[in-house]
Parts: sequence; C-alpha cells; structure tokens
Amino acid sequence: MLMSSSPAELGHGSAKRKVLLIYLMTSLGVAYHFEKEIEKTLAHAFEKIDDMIANEHELYTISILFWVFRTYGYNMSADAFKRFKGDDGMFMDSLAKDAKGMLSLYEAAHLRTTRDYIMDEALSFTMKHMESLAGQVRPHLSRLIQNALGLSQHWNMEILVAMEFVSFYEQEEDHDETLLKFSKLNFKLLQLTYLKELKMVTKWYKELDFASKLPPYFRDRIVELHFFVISMYFEPQFSSARIMLTKFYTVETITDDTFDRYASISEAENLANSLERWAPDKDMDTQPDYLKFVFTFILDVFKDFEGEVGSEGRYYSVKGAIEEVTNQNSLVNCIHLYQSILKASPSK
Repeated sequence: MLMSSSPAELGHGSAKRKVLLIYLMTSLGVAYHFEKEIEKTLAHAFEKIDDMIANEHELYTISILFWVFRTYGYNMSADAFKRFKGDDGMFMDSLAKDAKGMLSLYEAAHLRTTRDYIMDEALSFTMKHMESLAGQVRPHLSRLIQNALGLSQHWNMEILVAMEFVSFYEQEEDHDETLLKFSKLNFKLLQLTYLKELKMVTKWYKELDFASKLPPYFRDRIVELHFFVISMYFEPQFSSARIMLTKFYTVETITDDTFDRYASISEAENLANSLERWAPDKDMDTQPDYLKFVFTFILDVFKDFEGEVGSEGRYYSVKGAIEEVTNQNSLVNCIHLYQSILKASPSK
C-alpha cells in the first residue's frame, strides 16, 4: 500500500504524497506494519527536501512534512515556516482561517528544538487562535483541536492517538476506505491483545494474594501499571515485554510502598541490605513475615524473568533490571542519616 514504486523512482509530488500518507498511518496506529518501507521512503524524500518544499505554500502540508521528518529523526529545518510570515516578521493573520493548517502547525511546534525560535512563535500564534477555531469547525475537527490543546500528539500515548484519530478520519470526506478499514481492524487486534495480557497479569497478581500476606499499606495498581506500560510499547509484537514490565513495575511499587509507607527503620535497612546482596541479610530470619514475603516475591519475579529470556540469550537484560532494584546504596545512606538525626534530636 505504501510502496507502489521504489523510492528512487518517486518524483517530488509522489514523495510528498508518501510522506503525508506516513503521517496518516502513524496517526492511525498502523505505521509499525510498514517500518522498512517508511524508512526507505523518508531517507529518499529527505535527500530532496529542499526541492520538495520549494513551491509549497500550504500550511498544512509544510507542517505535516516537518512533523513526520522530525518524528522519524530527520532534522528538517524550521526555516521552512518563514514563508508564512508577513513583512512585519509575524505569522500572517490570514493563516488563522485554516483550521487544519493551524492544528498541524501547533503539532509541529511540539517537535521544536531549543534553537527553533520560529517554532516558539508558532506555538504562541496557534494557541492564541485555536480555542476560537474549535468553535467554528465541524464537530469531529473541533474535538481533535480541543484534545490537542489538552495534550499534543507528540506527548500523547500512540494507542490513544490512534483511537481518537480513527474516529476523526472516518468522518473526513476524502478518507481512504481501505486504510480506514485496516486501521479499525488493527485497533481491534490491539484491544484483544491488551485484554489477553491484562487477564494474564491480573491472574498472576491475584494468585500472589498480597491482601492476605501484607498489611494494607500497598497500592493496588496492576491495571494502571499495565496501561502505563502500553504507553511505552503499544505494538502487538511487544506483548511479552509488556507483561514482564508490568510485573517489574509491580515489584517497584511494592518495594517503594514497603520502604515509604510501612517498614520501620531497622526493617527497611534489612530489606535494603538483602536487596543489595541479592541474598537474605543475616537478620532476615528474625524479621516479620510480611518483610520475608516481599523479599521472596522480588527474587521469584526475577527468577521467572531469567527463565523467560534465558533461552534467547538475553540474561544481560535481566541483570540490568536487577541492578536497578539492588541499587539501594542511596536508600541505605538515607536510613543511616535519618537514624543519626533521631539520635541527635533532643528528647521530648
């Protein structure tokens, strides 16, 4: 669908259309199906970027080209937007009549660098007009504008962008029916994948029975953590990674809550020392049952991780995660500092 001709055969107009299509595919959440084709298309198109935009005066097109190239790591110059300024050096007021162009410029401005001063001006200019524009356009575009003002596409979760954009694109009169159907099917597939994962991690969580083995100090966040992980990797091929990361962040949550919300100074120090050694501290046998459970839970999770990735020869990834958990030196120092403060405080 994306590569009807080889990149080398693309003219400026064809290359431009391909880049605009890449924007649609990215926004609809299906770009991951065409990673190699997108890479080749953008590499060729960027070589001809100056010729491609030389006679282009549509705000929407320039903004989308900028957004796509910057999103995929190509440093398209922000000077391309100088053509939209008047003799006074300000963005022309007539641009404010172009709702889609203003929205795309607003989104493009979120990919600016610290030296793209013109994009700072673009962000201020678009924000000044977008609220009023939202009340003047069709409902589906108005929703897109209002949502973008709340959180730009660049900072939003890709799966949430896709959910919103599929609905928007369906109401566009010039939408491609094949692309729309493909996007809907892809979104349904992702939903089913996430539900399957959530069923697995909630089953794992319930079987651990934290409620009967720990005092009620911990946060019950398994669904929230899985949703958070989706924000990092939304594609279906990362299903195993999402499950492992959800478990990893559950370990971090339980560990943090144990230190911050419940454990005494001596208990916290014992757990920190045990984690640092990745083996029970000499006094672990005398600690409360809840603390023994927390430590055993952490070790068991990482043992499972080693089993899952060991067959792939990726022990190094588990080692890095263990180092993250066992890096408790700062915590131990804080405990010692707190103890010294308590000893130095005058008795009441």
